[in-house]
Amino acid sequence: GLVGLQSAIEANYPRAKFQRCWVHAERNLLGYVRKNDRREIITDFKAIRQAENLQAAKERLAAFSAKWESSYKRRIKNLVQMEELFTFFSFPTAIRQTIYSTNLIESFNKSLKKMVRRKEQFPNEGALDRFIMTQVMEYNDKFENRAHRGFKDCHNTLDSMF
Repeated sequence: GLVGLQSAIEANYPRAKFQRCWVHAERNLLGYVRKNDRREIITDFKAIRQAENLQAAKERLAAFSAKWESSYKRRIKNLVQMEELFTFFSFPTAIRQTIYSTNLIESFNKSLKKMVRRKEQFPNEGALDRFIMTQVMEYNDKFENRAHRGFKDCHNTLDSMF
């Protein structure tokens, strides 16, 4: 949700796709929902994400919108306008469960921030860049054989996409 982040990424990586986090969208919606509606909204919202394909997800979103718009008009309208929620449907099914949320990225960023803070000082920006790249490469090496939920299975498909 950072202003300018998407355009900066697109400028440097023109083939990149932007995925808005479903977890954050759900939490944002639930922040404005009455307690007695929460469980049902969570179930309905999860059903949208778990659809077999993009068309089914959009149909479920339309049904969700019709059901809840009278109670939460502005929140539902904002949700319906978020096209970036559905980007993960353009990827292989094997990895959709991993990429619909930014939790994996946020977890890595948090650990990276801790490592940088622990080191405290860097002689120049190049040293910081090398340190961060080393951490990224170590992370990749660590998880290469435990590929996150299906990435290894669809490696060729992802290569052809990018």
